Amino acid sequence: MTAADPAPDADADDADVIVVGAGFTGLAAAHELALAGLRCRVVESADRIGGLAATFPVGDRQLERFYHHWFDSDREIFRLCAELGCADLVERHPTSTGVYHANAVYRLSSPLDVLRFAPLPPADRLRLGLSALRAGRVRHWRELEGLTAEQWLVQLGRRRAFEVVWRPLLEGKFGSYASQVGATWMWTKLHLRGGSRSRSGREVLHYLRGGSGALLDAWRDRLQHLGVDLRTGSPVDAVLVGRHGVTGVRTGGRVLRARRVLVTTAPGLLAGMLDGDLGAHPALPGLVRRLRAVPYLANLCLVLENRRALSDTYWLNVTDPAFPYVGVIEHTNLDSPERYGGRHLVYLSKYLPADAELYRMSDQEVYRHSLPHLRRMFPRFREDWVHRYHVWRAEHAQPVITPGYSRRVPEVECAVPGLYMSSMAQVFPEDRGTNYAVRHGRTTGRLIADRIRTRERAAPRTTPTEEAV
Repeated sequence: MTAADPAPDADADDADVIVVGAGFTGLAAAHELALAGLRCRVVESADRIGGLAATFPVGDRQLERFYHHWFDSDREIFRLCAELGCADLVERHPTSTGVYHANAVYRLSSPLDVLRFAPLPPADRLRLGLSALRAGRVRHWRELEGLTAEQWLVQLGRRRAFEVVWRPLLEGKFGSYASQVGATWMWTKLHLRGGSRSRSGREVLHYLRGGSGALLDAWRDRLQHLGVDLRTGSPVDAVLVGRHGVTGVRTGGRVLRARRVLVTTAPGLLAGMLDGDLGAHPALPGLVRRLRAVPYLANLCLVLENRRALSDTYWLNVTDPAFPYVGVIEHTNLDSPERYGGRHLVYLSKYLPADAELYRMSDQEVYRHSLPHLRRMFPRFREDWVHRYHVWRAEHAQPVITPGYSRRVPEVECAVPGLYMSSMAQVFPEDRGTNYAVRHGRTTGRLIADRIRTRERAAPRTTPTEEAV
């Protein structure tokens, strides 16, 4: 018996669609499939739903393992909150941002802050401030698709501003990929943040009272009410393919049969699920090659529960290459520390290859490695401030968007019949985020439902006599 024709599971035939992954994309797709009256099963490798927005307890509250917030333009997530009865939990927060440069912290929350940014001469400060305005004049991302982020940023604000501000940020986030990052990725960032500011120019962000955990609890209840079968702790070993297309998935030695499978993981992970029997369908070898052509970076977040605040800045970008993280995000400068028992919550975030030394350290080694760097950045900081720490890792966190990426975006409908894909690598030109995960997942769910209805309408009708024959 081959991998493409394994022994069926006892309950293998009670789902029209299997969704692999219970992040926001998979849940959104399952939601649409269930609304269309289809039987949907979601299988998730982790012990809980939510993907990168999954939570962990802090006191009697829940906090995301990886930092999350929403912009004014995140309409899909706001609509979902309204559908689930959570709209009253969405709160707007004016925030403060800054940059750590040359052992000093500079506020960059408003246009006036940019004009006071001492590491640049006055003329370059003005050019830096005007960069966002010039970025807003770009009518369509296709105007930039042939450029790298470096080429475009130098055009916007000249070389000095790029070397002082943008290059360290790109290298801190993308490492060896920094010179390959496309201008479209940077345009999306500038365009998004520029559209989420108050009249004074200060950034305003949204956060859900109770965090993603409150939304996920309500969503789980709604999906189960709609009949969605949610299975956590069920890693998928293989997507099974036969001569005519998808036949199901294998998880934990069991086979779940389905003629349609939607995979919401990173493309490279789907490639690994398919490469067990590349001869099962003629389209498989080419599909696997294409899926593996999208590079990804991992993310490591050290989360501190502190007794005191490090600063009054919510989001601190780091341009110091000696500092092991690219961002210091003090969550309780967005959401009140009183909601977490008075604890001050800080994320230290780093994007890096999954084989990097920091990523492979034990949790305790990560914490110990980080302490002297924190003391250098915040001289008042002492280890006895730390009540507890947590280390979270995501091996596939950030797709690397390069020039010409639109020609490499994986298709939602794969070349193998019955196989669909919806991932953060496909929300281009936007970057990853829960809002785009919901939008892409819902769109994909509707597409699959439409394909099923179309097939049913096209199926030839038979008479009882014909069926007997």
